[in-house]
Amino acid sequence: MTVIVEQIVSADGFAAAPDGGIGFMGVANANANDLAQLRMLEDVDAIVLGRTTYRMFADYWPHADPADEPVAEPIARLPKLVVSSTLERAPWGDGEIEVLRPQPDAVAAVRALEARFPTVIVWGSLTLTDALFAAGAVDRLRLRAVPALIGEGRGIAPAALGRGGPGHRELRHVRTEALASGHVVTEYTLP
Repeated sequence: MTVIVEQIVSADGFAAAPDGGIGFMGVANANANDLAQLRMLEDVDAIVLGRTTYRMFADYWPHADPADEPVAEPIARLPKLVVSSTLERAPWGDGEIEVLRPQPDAVAAVRALEARFPTVIVWGSLTLTDALFAAGAVDRLRLRAVPALIGEGRGIAPAALGRGGPGHRELRHVRTEALASGHVVTEYTLP
């Protein structure tokens, strides 16, 4: 199974403001990114989210109009799963998505998907991605840098790379694409 982690980050590398906010993500016209996102999603078999990112997605994407948001179609079509020890159910529009119990841990829950989905994408979900990075369970990292500086905040894998982690992780550059929106998409593989 291939695990892709995609994070939207500020130009200075933060995935969330110090208060956890992500308002900086709306700085530029994100719809200009749709073609790049649609190309990437062609090779994805399922979407995996942590509890907090699931709530943000569930509040918006089930009601998004594909005519205005082309990415809404693959998001609606692809199987979606949320890793959570606290959610009893995960409503999604008129339906529900699957809740994965992190037993014995979140990494095991994601790895258990291997028989069902050859390629999964984990969007946002910083706590989940910390665990995946720490376990060496991330195959590709896709960063979408937004043209905004926020000065401080939460990086993408501090818990995985800091205390008890390897301290650093080598990446192999795959490609970089500058989008008309001012976003810059950079993809890496993790050896």
